Amino acid sequence: MEETLAQHQPTAVDMQAELTASANEYIRRSKARNTIKAYKSDWQTFSRWCDERGLCSLPAEPPTVAMYLSHMADQGYRASTIGRHMISIGLAHKAKGFPSPASDETVKTVWRGIRNTIGVAPSAKAPVLVEDLRRMLAHTPDDLLGLRDRALLLVGFAGAFRRSELVSLNVEDVEFAREGLIITVRRSKTDQEGEGRKIGIPYGSHIETCPVRSLQAWLEAADIQAGPLFRSVTKGREVGAARLSDKTVARVVKKYTQRVGLDPDKFAGHSLRAGLATSAAMAGVSEREIMAQTGHRSVMMVRRYIRDGNVFRENAAAKIGL
Repeated sequence: MEETLAQHQPTAVDMQAELTASANEYIRRSKARNTIKAYKSDWQTFSRWCDERGLCSLPAEPPTVAMYLSHMADQGYRASTIGRHMISIGLAHKAKGFPSPASDETVKTVWRGIRNTIGVAPSAKAPVLVEDLRRMLAHTPDDLLGLRDRALLLVGFAGAFRRSELVSLNVEDVEFAREGLIITVRRSKTDQEGEGRKIGIPYGSHIETCPVRSLQAWLEAADIQAGPLFRSVTKGREVGAARLSDKTVARVVKKYTQRVGLDPDKFAGHSLRAGLATSAAMAGVSEREIMAQTGHRSVMMVRRYIRDGNVFRENAAAKIGL
């Protein structure tokens, strides 16, 4: 009996293995899910590239990584994407106990050359401005799909949501108050610890562009009382149970920008968030107020939108009587 009990007692090795597994899980959760997904994809792409050329990917020699970065630059990848691949390669090596080849001076020199050659300015999507949004809403059909798209566009715009935040919302996260909507974002790209934050969306001055009334109309027509806020609508105009994917937000934005004669390739899901920030800047809203709505923690990021919004509002050429 004593031998049997002893056999079931966890050994020091077992406990260490369990703690290591637990620590690795917490390390994995320290990064956003989409970030981890991107790192894995980057590493797989690099590994395939090496296999096709008979090169070793793990551990990779610094010249191999330098050639890979050069290949990406020649293929027209943006500097931000190439830089992320370099980070992914380094993390994969460190995870297996190897030094990062990205720390080698040869790789660093090639990386500097790439940045100087192709530039590091972000290739941002165009913002959906207020006048654009009004025209887009005029093209939503008068049915369940139209009600959903109208609510999606207006809530996404007024709340300055990231597309991942928008599709993650549940009915339980929304409170209809006297002044408008109070929406709780449980977790976001900049809040991986799940502290959460509340966003206020007031009633609109016009019924056709009011996010509060539009969301209420969608929920009542779709008879959604709990669970995912934004869901699929079939061709037979039946409401699904599953939440929309973040890619659907981009498709909806592209669909309606095209209908009003804009180039859909210039717009994406982020265009709603950028549109609120840019439109607010054009209207003279302060940095503090814009950051409170968007949830930005960096003033520099918000100032990019403010600069775009003030291109003509605070324009020297416009004030000299030409």
